[in-house]
Amino acid sequence: MGVPAPHLMAWLTILSELLGGLGVLLVAFVTIICVTMTAVLLVAMFKVHLPYGFSSIKLFAVTATGAKFGPVGYEIILLYIACLAALVIGGSGPFAIDGLVRKRFEARTSTNRAPKLFCGI
Repeated sequence: MGVPAPHLMAWLTILSELLGGLGVLLVAFVTIICVTMTAVLLVAMFKVHLPYGFSSIKLFAVTATGAKFGPVGYEIILLYIACLAALVIGGSGPFAIDGLVRKRFEARTSTNRAPKLFCGI
């Protein structure tokens, strides 16, 4: 397929998809995760799915053993990218782990930097 360092890229793809899926489930650092998952999906679309066309379902034949489907097109990849874009645009929500971490961090820094008032009367 012409991907540089294929063994390394395969492991990076696996880690990106596993950790990305876990991060989306936990609603943690969604924007960063969505960018990496979109990159993986775009590579898959241009390297694998583009030659098979748009449609995600290609019915080749119906035999006595059941339906025979062909390779999947890039329609499903565009759907996944649209879902990731919706997560980025809509935000991760009020119960997201990264929001809680940010609130704790802001609370620590704001109490440490609070100006001390001196009333020496």
